[in-house]
Amino acid sequence: MSKDGLQLSALVVAHNEEAQLAARLECLSFADETVVVLDKCTDDSKTVAMDYTDRLIEGSWERDGERRNAGIEACLGAWIFEIDADERVPDALAGEIRAVIESPDGDIFNIPVDNYVGDRLVRHGWGGLFGKNGYPGLFRKGVKVWGRERVHPHLHVSGRQGADLKTPISHYIDRDISDMLMRLDRYTTLRALDLADSGDIGSFPNMVRKIFSRFWKCYVSRRGYREGGHGFVIALCAALYPVLSHLKAALEPAP
Repeated sequence: MSKDGLQLSALVVAHNEEAQLAARLECLSFADETVVVLDKCTDDSKTVAMDYTDRLIEGSWERDGERRNAGIEACLGAWIFEIDADERVPDALAGEIRAVIESPDGDIFNIPVDNYVGDRLVRHGWGGLFGKNGYPGLFRKGVKVWGRERVHPHLHVSGRQGADLKTPISHYIDRDISDMLMRLDRYTTLRALDLADSGDIGSFPNMVRKIFSRFWKCYVSRRGYREGGHGFVIALCAALYPVLSHLKAALEPAP
């Protein structure tokens, strides 16, 4: 138990998620507290969240890692379950999480992910920083710190890795292919800023080579071909991610 007597905190980071936030928060009643980080919200996300918890952290963060760390710091539980606003927790996963923290074999645990595009479950082809098949979402407080990057922040982990959980979380990653392409645009813009900050944006020829290797990895090695057109678009986005990020960093001035 934590010093405040709480065993499990559920942490949700949200930006203008009023349309789907209630459905996400409803599935977190198995936690001892729910902490919601409201990042630059201009809609009614706060009003929705207040129906489920009074543990609200409001702010404006430029970097994804920083807002996630702010949420982790605010959690009072000895254990933290981190979930995004576009994810849902099946009952079986909720039960598995409670069982794991009652008798843990480690300090941090990976949770498998089922990714949905609209209502379609797309199992194959994710990767190349354009989708996750699993993530270290359950951890003892103090063992997980996010880096300062704007997108896909690096993860710094201490403690012992436990066995992967078995029940996947449901991740509603994109509404449709148009939404997927808009996500590619957002991600590459943020990645370009991170590259510019680092002072090393890489070389254009190397990024062009990555187009072919990353497409092969997602479409063939990770069997994206089994998903038809969706698998092709996912592989294409993953392939273009590095070169578009490089070109934005090289050709477009930072704001």
